[in-house]
Amino acid sequence: MSKPSFIHSFHRPLAAAALLVVCMAPAMAQLMPVPAPAPENVVQLSASAAVEVPQDLLSMQLAVTREGADPAQVQSQLKSVLDQALAEARKAAQPGALDVRTGTFQVGPRYGREGRITSWVGTAELQLEGTDFARIGQVAGRLPGMNMTGASFRLSRERRLQAERDAQAQAVERFRTKAGELAKAFGFAGYGLREVSVHAQDEGSPPRPRMMAMEAKSAMADAPVPVEAGKSAVVVNVSGSVQLR
Repeated sequence: MSKPSFIHSFHRPLAAAALLVVCMAPAMAQLMPVPAPAPENVVQLSASAAVEVPQDLLSMQLAVTREGADPAQVQSQLKSVLDQALAEARKAAQPGALDVRTGTFQVGPRYGREGRITSWVGTAELQLEGTDFARIGQVAGRLPGMNMTGASFRLSRERRLQAERDAQAQAVERFRTKAGELAKAFGFAGYGLREVSVHAQDEGSPPRPRMMAMEAKSAMADAPVPVEAGKSAVVVNVSGSVQLR
């Protein structure tokens, strides 16, 4: 007699749980989010604008190289040349117009065919940077013991920001004009902005005077290094979607 009683009591909780699920189903259905209908009359479009401005920041890299059997001696020679160059460059330094800073200073072994050290080679670098091209060229041409290893032009932060603002205003205006034209072409009175993204980039031209400047430095000691900046195009792209109304 105990067995039927056990089965009856075992199925009672299951029946209650099933009834609870059935009762909760309508409430759960009400709580589930209803997917929003897909937007209609949405158009993707983009517009861009470019503002070309002269590059106003020059960076010159100069270096001295020494080689010898004693690494300490090589290091001492590098330090002597670098100290003299720094002292000379600092005389003409002016914040923004000409900033002077040191770069790499390293001494390393040179190996022969048998894997043994044959000598020690060291390099010390000096960098001149600023907006006064004439001042930089003059200083670079008279630094004792230093040879030019590179030169590059770019936009200063202030000029780049101003160019970016100008290009952005033009790109946004072109985006709005294109959106209005599309709305009119499809027979709508206007449009509403849904989403938009703005991206800016700087497309600088390569520094053509680099090789000329390097040759001039080696051929004419203590002569000003000739430099000539190019231009950079700051490009702003505006892309997004609008809903025609």
